[in-house]
Amino acid sequence: MKYSTQIKPISYLKAHAADLIRGLQTDPEPLVITQNGEAKAVLQGIESYEQTQETLALLKILALGSRQVEEGRVAPLADSVKRIRAKRGR
Repeated sequence: MKYSTQIKPISYLKAHAADLIRGLQTDPEPLVITQNGEAKAVLQGIESYEQTQETLALLKILALGSRQVEEGRVAPLADSVKRIRAKRGR
């Protein structure tokens, strides 16, 4: 992703908000909004935002699983299956 093509000053956002939001529906790249020459905000379409959130959730689950493996908090699959079946009454 080239952020250089996705940087707009806040004055551009104010003048072209509707056009920028329409563009987010077809272009999944986020827009970096600057104020006084500094990056201050990111404007992102809802689908792109939802995908980002799902990705972050999966990464969090992977990190948690890795931490549990490192801490030795694991059990053999057969033991886990037995425990689940016992809870179900099988």
